[in-house]
Amino acid sequence: MSQATHTALIKAEAKRLGFDFCGVAKAGFLEEEAPRLETWLNGNKHGQMHYMANHFDKRLDPRLLVDGARSVVSLLLNYYPSQTQTDDSAPKISKYAYGLDYHFVIKEKLRSLYAFIQEEIGEVDGRVFVDSAPVMDKVWAKQAGAGWVGKNSNLINKGNGSFFFIAELILNLDLEYDGPVPDYCGTCTRCIDACPTDAISEPYVVDGSKCISYFTIELKENLPAEMKGKFDNWAFGCDICQDVCPWNRFSKAHQEPQFRPREGLLDMTARQWEEMTEDVFRKVFKDSAVKRTGYKGLKRNVEFLKMPT
Repeated sequence: MSQATHTALIKAEAKRLGFDFCGVAKAGFLEEEAPRLETWLNGNKHGQMHYMANHFDKRLDPRLLVDGARSVVSLLLNYYPSQTQTDDSAPKISKYAYGLDYHFVIKEKLRSLYAFIQEEIGEVDGRVFVDSAPVMDKVWAKQAGAGWVGKNSNLINKGNGSFFFIAELILNLDLEYDGPVPDYCGTCTRCIDACPTDAISEPYVVDGSKCISYFTIELKENLPAEMKGKFDNWAFGCDICQDVCPWNRFSKAHQEPQFRPREGLLDMTARQWEEMTEDVFRKVFKDSAVKRTGYKGLKRNVEFLKMPT
């Protein structure tokens, strides 16, 4: 079979598995990204996310993750919900955390895709990745034509916005490669203007150490007092820069049953959030991405939102 046939087979199977996009880029060293990543790390824009400074070389070259890597297959899976939280005064959580932890959902699909490749194409070495290894997923998705990286540093797809998870298959298989698409942000600065903590330090650069998602998920110590009143009621993650993006008017509700919100989650009142016990937390957020911050972390965040400025 030809490279074109292999590529068509992989893309068709990805679609059958429920992925919303599948594109391919040639594996190689990300020369343009090296100085950007170095500058970002030297500016301590990763805060206490020390893992971001690890495996610098591997982040820039997938051939160090998979011997003989030839192709990076990038996939998108939509998580935009049909409904959001009903109590406007309740602490908010990012839309991506409404349902089952995306790592479980996507890894199962990726493994199925990889098994299909080995069955239909033959002995192909590779690895699957879902936000859990030193892979610059947005850059590879851009190279594969999935969209452009916007001023808020999120991948934006012209037809579907930015509420997507990104995953990769790195393979030692030559395929037909897609190309990048243009940047359609233009002169728009809505994401920059809307960020309450000024985390988008300049267009296309996000200071992770100032991001609400960083504070509410990654930071394990006390939240800084100077951030009181700046979280816009976000208790886990933050969707502000995506919610204001004009391209997300094209977002469509996902069709993945496992991403459906847990029963009662969207209807929780502010009082229920404030009075949540550990047992309730375990029940509501069982196998949820919210477990990453833990009960104590979530309580810390909710209490911080109530503190006077």
